Amino acid sequence: MAFGWIEEQARTRRRAGLVRTLRPRPADAPLVDLASNDYLGLARHPEVTEGAARAARTWGGGATGSRLVTGTTELHAELERELAAFCGHESALVFSSGYAANLAAVTALAPHGSLIVSDAGNHASLIDGCRLARGTTQVAAHADPEAVRKALSGHDGPAVAVSDTVFSVDGDAAPLTALAAACREHGAGLVLDDAHGLGVLGEGGRGTPHAAGLAGADDVVVTVTLSKSLGSQGGAVLGPARVTEHLVNAARTFIFDTGLAPAAAGAALAALRLLRREPERAAR
Repeated sequence: MAFGWIEEQARTRRRAGLVRTLRPRPADAPLVDLASNDYLGLARHPEVTEGAARAARTWGGGATGSRLVTGTTELHAELERELAAFCGHESALVFSSGYAANLAAVTALAPHGSLIVSDAGNHASLIDGCRLARGTTQVAAHADPEAVRKALSGHDGPAVAVSDTVFSVDGDAAPLTALAAACREHGAGLVLDDAHGLGVLGEGGRGTPHAAGLAGADDVVVTVTLSKSLGSQGGAVLGPARVTEHLVNAARTFIFDTGLAPAAAGAALAALRLLRREPERAAR
């Protein structure tokens, strides 16, 4: 029987009490939401919803194609410029999700013969990026720069360390300054997932790498999501222009994926401008 093994896995999950279920919520649920990633409460802010609506009215319901064909609008380019400037990086490249951004950054920056040193507590999207990359992955002890240093010292060739900035499971912060120092001792790049830092950490919510003085460094690449503090959907890779240009030409989740929907781009841009105008939101 095709897919007969699925039922056995389902029974195993039920016995272990690990069955996941979807629970659709109504638009007017009379609850205080303490579970979402809408950290600044911007998903329903009038300026953000109007930004989404205006973008949909102007550009339509979808991007209509991959970014390299018809899926890049002037709105996407505007969002990329303002996001890079806000976070202190030379350039930005917007993806359809934060997951896709992480897959792109890791796979495109870890070619055959390279070493990826991945924190043991990293998000699933970074782990999947390591699995798909052509380089070799070595998992380092959680939040341990010495473990990263040791892993890099035994490799001769291109290398990159990969880490969350704020870890999604435990909520602790990576020691970014020490981590960057370990990478620089061995000429390795550093890829940081700042999904949970953008909008709430750093000056005015500019993110964890900005707070650590790493924003704009030519050996640091940062990924962010637009679906948490900015209350929208999508993701981005921030870093040197040569890196984002490389991703345009080499990242499969950019080349072969439909561009971010205009409504999501419009909402994210409106939220970003609101955050820039009202930095006290991040401080609070």
